[in-house]
Amino acid sequence: MAERGDLRLRLYSMVLATDEKALAEWLKRGPLIGAGDDRLTVRSIKVQADGALGSRTAWLHEPYSDAPHTRGVLTYDLDTLSQLIANSRADNWQVNVHAIGDRANSEVLSRFAPFSQDAIDPRFRIEHAQHLRSGDAALIAEHGIIASMQPIHLSSDRPWAIHRLGQRRIESGAYVWRDLLNEGVVVASGTDAPVEPVNPIANFYAAVTRKTLDGAPEGGFEPKQRLSRMEALHTITMAAAYAGFEEHIKGSIEVGKLADLTILSADILAVPEEDILDTTVVMTIVGGAVEFAQTDRLQQ
Repeated sequence: MAERGDLRLRLYSMVLATDEKALAEWLKRGPLIGAGDDRLTVRSIKVQADGALGSRTAWLHEPYSDAPHTRGVLTYDLDTLSQLIANSRADNWQVNVHAIGDRANSEVLSRFAPFSQDAIDPRFRIEHAQHLRSGDAALIAEHGIIASMQPIHLSSDRPWAIHRLGQRRIESGAYVWRDLLNEGVVVASGTDAPVEPVNPIANFYAAVTRKTLDGAPEGGFEPKQRLSRMEALHTITMAAAYAGFEEHIKGSIEVGKLADLTILSADILAVPEEDILDTTVVMTIVGGAVEFAQTDRLQQ
């Protein structure tokens, strides 16, 4: 579709590590970068190291507060992860690992660390980095690992996540976007669709308010971790482009970059907090071509 010109958006795709046949084929073939006028890139491998907090399968250092008999599960062998990283470095595959629990994050960090100073920039990513052990934010920064996070998880999960982790762990290590930025970590925000709504405005709202999409609680959950509006915008634009090795063509409006633009119904950097979620897309432009237009708004 990309080569025919039929792909109307740009995709940065991952090969699933547990699909052994597909993984072997892609490792033999090598990454595909910028096919069809930069419409399709396949240069990363997705590994899932643990489960989720909701099912109590996220892998923790300490037992779950509401289920002391379990600490969650490891879902991908760590030695296999190290071997995969080693085998994929020659072609500069990016390895992106799903890690939600603090133990999963710590263990993945330990496997990334030996390769983080390679001459060829690996840009390893931890997908979600939802709950971290004290001190691991500094290690993520030290090794140049990208925290690929979804602020909407705070809105969806925080009301019940405190029962899984307890007050101490929630405050010290859960959804710690501010701590990561303060350490110098590149934080890139995505939507995690279809698990969460595909609308990035919801992620922006969560990042700057630390509230549920219903606006609770007053003042937000652990408000010291909230982001400024410019910081939140950066995570979903320039940082997201960097997380895909594409900051030279995406992420900002500059001469020489792709003319991929989204026009919104309101200025999300300035509207009152309670109006952010009412913001809609008026026009979407991809490569200079209008792919979507809300005609009634344009006529106004």
